Amino acid sequence: MSTGYSRDSLLQRVRTIADFQFGTGAGEALFPGECTFQLSSTGRIRQVKLDGERIATVRAQDGRLTLGIAGAARLAPVLAPPAYRVVVQEDVAEFVADGKNAMAKHVVAADAGIRAGDEVLVVTGDDMLIATGAALLSGHEMLAFNYGVAVKVRQGRGTECFQER
Repeated sequence: MSTGYSRDSLLQRVRTIADFQFGTGAGEALFPGECTFQLSSTGRIRQVKLDGERIATVRAQDGRLTLGIAGAARLAPVLAPPAYRVVVQEDVAEFVADGKNAMAKHVVAADAGIRAGDEVLVVTGDDMLIATGAALLSGHEMLAFNYGVAVKVRQGRGTECFQER
């Protein structure tokens, strides 16, 4: 890290972004003190990892976070439902957990505050996290539309999560 920024300042930066994007307290929950940072050649934060697993990536175009499934799992307990959640039908949950996109016709509930482009958590009816991705529709549109992709899934937990039940 020869960027001139201390590890603490990098940690404070990503925590501030998370608090802005997801609400107060999200930064502390997402990024514990043991995080490591992967920096770009220009010294900007690209990825934040914990124990070698990607928690989040800082998007170059707008500075917002995209979550890895590990980051979504850390964030889910701190965000009170229905915040940033898209609930899908049980019969398609395994497909979504496997990394397939969540279609609007399979959405049974969504946070009304979701806007297109927001980073969201895809969950089952009993609030089990199955995937994370980018909303392509607003929360209202997800419920109103019967066609099209509602959430472009970036990473799913995999179908093993259903054997844990």
